[in-house]
Amino acid sequence: MSGRDGFDWGRRKHGQHTEPTFGSSHRGFSALPRSPAEALEPARATHMPRSGRRSRKPLHPIFAFLSGGLTLLLVGFIAVGGVIYFAKFQYDRAGPLDHSTILVIPKGESINDIAARLEREGVIRDRRIFVGAVRYFQFKSPDRMKSGLKAGEYEIKKSASMRVVLDTLTQGRAILHKVSLPEGLTSGQMVQRLLAHPQLTGEISEIPPEGSLLPDTYKFTRGMSRADLIARMKSEQAKFIDRIWKTRAPDLPIKSPEEAIILASIVEKETGRADERGLVAGVFINRLNRGMRLQSDPTIIYGIVGTKGSLGRPIYRSEIQKKTPYNTYQIDGLPPTAIANPGRAALEAVLNPEKTNYIYFVADGTGGHAFAESLNQHRKNVQNWRKIEKQIRADQARQKSEKATQDPQLLPQDTQPGQTNTDSNDNSQSSTIIPGLNIAGGVAGNVPLQVPNGQQNGLVVSNQNLAAVETRSGQANGNSQSQDDRLTTAANSRSTQAVDIPLPIRRPN
Repeated sequence: MSGRDGFDWGRRKHGQHTEPTFGSSHRGFSALPRSPAEALEPARATHMPRSGRRSRKPLHPIFAFLSGGLTLLLVGFIAVGGVIYFAKFQYDRAGPLDHSTILVIPKGESINDIAARLEREGVIRDRRIFVGAVRYFQFKSPDRMKSGLKAGEYEIKKSASMRVVLDTLTQGRAILHKVSLPEGLTSGQMVQRLLAHPQLTGEISEIPPEGSLLPDTYKFTRGMSRADLIARMKSEQAKFIDRIWKTRAPDLPIKSPEEAIILASIVEKETGRADERGLVAGVFINRLNRGMRLQSDPTIIYGIVGTKGSLGRPIYRSEIQKKTPYNTYQIDGLPPTAIANPGRAALEAVLNPEKTNYIYFVADGTGGHAFAESLNQHRKNVQNWRKIEKQIRADQARQKSEKATQDPQLLPQDTQPGQTNTDSNDNSQSSTIIPGLNIAGGVAGNVPLQVPNGQQNGLVVSNQNLAAVETRSGQANGNSQSQDDRLTTAANSRSTQAVDIPLPIRRPN
C-alpha cells in the first residue's frame, strides 16, 4: 500500500505495531462505492482538522470589569478634554459686542444672575461657560476670587472676551465718579454737596462734627452710599491728623489734635493763599502764647450762622460786642469747636508755624496780607491799604460811570454814579459796607468795592451809620435787624462814618 491509500508506513518503520489507518480522504475496504456515481462523490472528512492557534480562555470576571472600566474612563477623558478645549476656546474668543458699552452690576447679585445679565446685554455668548470659569478660578485661585464679582459701573470694550470681562469684574476696575469738597467748607456745606450728587445713594442722618471731615476730591463708584463716603472722609481726617501730630513743633500752646483742628479751621478761613498759611498760623500762635485774644472775624460769623457757613453781609458792631462761645473778640483762647473743615496745608501750618514776632495782619491789596509786629506798624499797613482801596474805588466808579453813560438802565437808580442814596426819613450821607474797608458817603460811597479773594475780614460799622444801608441789607437777605442796630440819630449828623476793625487790631481788654 502506498501513502496515498492512507497507510501509515512511518509508524511501522519506527517499530510501532499498530493497525493501518486510512486518512480522511480515502475510504476503507468496508466502504467501497456501490456505484460509479457514488465513487465520483468527494470524500467527507471524518473530523475537523486542528488549527495552529490555541483557543482563548474566558477572562476572570474581575479582570473583565476592570478592562471595561478602563475603556470607559479613557473614552470619558477624551470627551472631557474635548469639552474643556471647546470651553477654553469660547472663553478666550472675541466677544459678541460690536461697540463699547456701559454695564452696571447692582449690589447683591449672585454669580448666576450676573452671568445671565451679561448674556442678556450681549456681552457674552454663553452664561454657562462664564459660570464654569468663575467656579474654576474659585477652586484654583481662591485668593483672587475671595471678594467675588464686584458690583459697580463698568465700561466693557468692543469684542471683549469672557476672560477680559471676568478680570474686569473681579478686579473691580469700575468707572469712578468724583466729588470735590474744598478746604474751608463747613460740615453742613459738605453734606449739601453730597446730597446734590446724583451718583451717590442713601440719606445722611446727621451732620458730622465740624472739623471731622478731610477736604479732598473723592472718587467713588456709582451707587456708593453717602454714609459710606462720610465714614471714609472721617477716617482720612483721623489718619492724617494722627500722622502729623507726631511731627508738631515743640512748645506749642496747642495741647491736643482737637485744638489743632480748631485753630487750623480759623487759619483756613482767614487766608486762601498757600504761602501765607504759615505766617497767619504764626500770628495766632504768638497771640495765644502772649495771652491775647485771637479777634478773628470768621469765628463771629460761625457763632451767628453756624454750619450754614456764609453770613451774606458784613458784621455789625453789636455782633462783635455780643458774647458768644465762638466770638474770639469776647472769649479767651480757642472756640469750643472748629468753625470749618481745614485742609492738609492748614493743619500742617498750625503744627509747624512760621517763627516770627508778628501779631497783626491786614489786607495788602494783592489778595494777601501785610504783617506787623507792633500796633504802630499795623496802622501804617492799614493806611497803605486805604490808599489802595481808594484807587480801586475810583476805578470802579469810573467804570460804572462809563457803563451808565452807554446804558443808564444797566444800574439801579440808587446806585448810579453821582447820586447819593437817601431815605425819606433819613437825611444822612449813605455808606457803602465793604468787607475789611472803611468807606462812607459821597459819590464813591455808592460804589461797591470788589475785595480781593482770600480777604475774610468783615467791615465793622457803627450804630450811627446803619439806617439806609442796613435796611437794604435786611430786605435783601430777608432778615429784620434789631431796633438797637438802626440809626435813630443819623439825621443829626452828616459826618458819621463806618468804623473798620481789621483783624486783629485791638489788644484784649
